[in-house]
Amino acid sequence: MNFLEAIILGIVQGLTEFLPVSSSAHVQIFSELMQVPGLSDKNSATTAFIATIQLGTEAAVLIFFAKDIARLLKAWFKGLFNSAARENADYKMAWLVIFASIPVGLIGHLLREFIQETVRTLWVVAFTMIIFAIILFLADHYGKRQKEIKDMTFNTALGFGLGQALAVIPGVSRSGASISFGLFAGFNRAAAARFSFLIGIPAVLASGLIEFSDSYQQLDEAALSGTIVATITSFVVGYLVIAGLLKYLNKGSFMPFVIWRLIVGVALLIMLSNGWISA
Repeated sequence: MNFLEAIILGIVQGLTEFLPVSSSAHVQIFSELMQVPGLSDKNSATTAFIATIQLGTEAAVLIFFAKDIARLLKAWFKGLFNSAARENADYKMAWLVIFASIPVGLIGHLLREFIQETVRTLWVVAFTMIIFAIILFLADHYGKRQKEIKDMTFNTALGFGLGQALAVIPGVSRSGASISFGLFAGFNRAAAARFSFLIGIPAVLASGLIEFSDSYQQLDEAALSGTIVATITSFVVGYLVIAGLLKYLNKGSFMPFVIWRLIVGVALLIMLSNGWISA
């Protein structure tokens, strides 16, 4: 992997991590299209690379929501030892974030090997891109979009968490699946996206560190140095995307992302069917 390839893949990760279009799918697609040495031909190396550069975008989330995270952690620790402090709304929200993070951790752990060895193919990506484009469209079109984050309950938090857990399937999109549930549940676009970003922090940080520690050996020297460059790039781009997306969602819809998912899914099916790209 050369410097330019690392920069491109880092930009792709940063642009797509927080958009409901599946960052892992896009990184996998671009790796294959560019025939990046050590990635396009090694499943385990691709897994290690994707998991690691996701840490860059998660660092962007940590910094962007630093004040929110610090406030929630403070309320949570205070509430653990002070019953009166448990009346604080931030104490409840901290538990909601933790609760919603559990499903993806459990499902990801149980299905990890199956996903890596069987499901991570571009054929699966192509179909899930199309299927979840339709789901996102329906959620955005029919959702009432009236609820705020303060209206979150443990039942709805679990729904967000189960939606996020679907992202273990390549091409689904962690944010896209959880946001779709939020829209179906009546939350407004910005609230659904914001909670989705928050509950993704524990899961992605944990999976990224575990995947990297278990499979970084599959990255050769060039791929390892490229991974570092791509991770830094994804952090910078990801931070800008978070700010832009939350601002956009105050008025804009998810339709551009629905259209993009359909275009990518159909294009993939055409390329795979004609042998222009390897699955």
